[in-house]
Amino acid sequence: MIEEKDRYISPLSREQLSQALGKIRHVALDMDGTLYLGATLFPFTKAFLARLTELGIGYSFLTNNPTRSKADYIAKLAGLGIEAAPEQMYTSALATIDYLRAKLPDARRLYVVGTPSMEKEFEEAGFELTAPESTTMPDALVVAFDTTLTYPKLCRAAYLASQGVPYIATNPDRVCPTDLPTVLVDCGSLCKAIEHATGREPDIVIGKPNPDMLAGICRRHKLCPEQIAMCGDRIYTDVAMAWAAGAFGVLVLSGETTLDTALSAPRVPDLIARDVEVFASLL
Repeated sequence: MIEEKDRYISPLSREQLSQALGKIRHVALDMDGTLYLGATLFPFTKAFLARLTELGIGYSFLTNNPTRSKADYIAKLAGLGIEAAPEQMYTSALATIDYLRAKLPDARRLYVVGTPSMEKEFEEAGFELTAPESTTMPDALVVAFDTTLTYPKLCRAAYLASQGVPYIATNPDRVCPTDLPTVLVDCGSLCKAIEHATGREPDIVIGKPNPDMLAGICRRHKLCPEQIAMCGDRIYTDVAMAWAAGAFGVLVLSGETTLDTALSAPRVPDLIARDVEVFASLL
């Protein structure tokens, strides 16, 4: 079905779409490319969040970008005029920490390819971090989106991957959305460089589309997956996670994905909207 072509598209019938949206009680929100782009807040974002509150629909902020700590993200949102409580924020770095605690409980010493903000979050969680020049073998290798990346840091990560150290990637994103005239090489691309050098892929990739991030929201709010909408600007992370978790997938065209890309995907998202303003108008 195509309704108001310049605003939204859905493969569902009008009745099916209405029924699916009527079940939504919580919206999991990607941030960069969805609520803002780089340092620029979209003009409709505040009204969108206010509309969710008015409808009695809760919301959480999910991001695959681990370059900032939870506190940093809350501060960034505050600087953009958006209030967020700590329990509303979940990043791929936090999800990685949860994974290490659950699946590798004996791992205390880590080698982390990440920003100082992310490194601090891991240290505050009780992990010891090793430096690029260290000869000490860590218990695990964690590779993330790193805007402070240096060549020695990357080479050390490749060496550890080649030695069979447990290898975790925080997210699969190839690039990070930006409003600047550049390409921000993200975690997925760094992992491809390591794979090309060593032949080894990460043992696991945390973050979207891993459905565990969304499952945590279901548990926290005592909701079923069909009561959750995952809204973001990427099919291969945001919408893919929604489908993997059994939730409703909303793709907005305010970030990375174009309409042509969305319509040519093997599976069209449950809802393709121009932006979150249009999404809100349909709830």
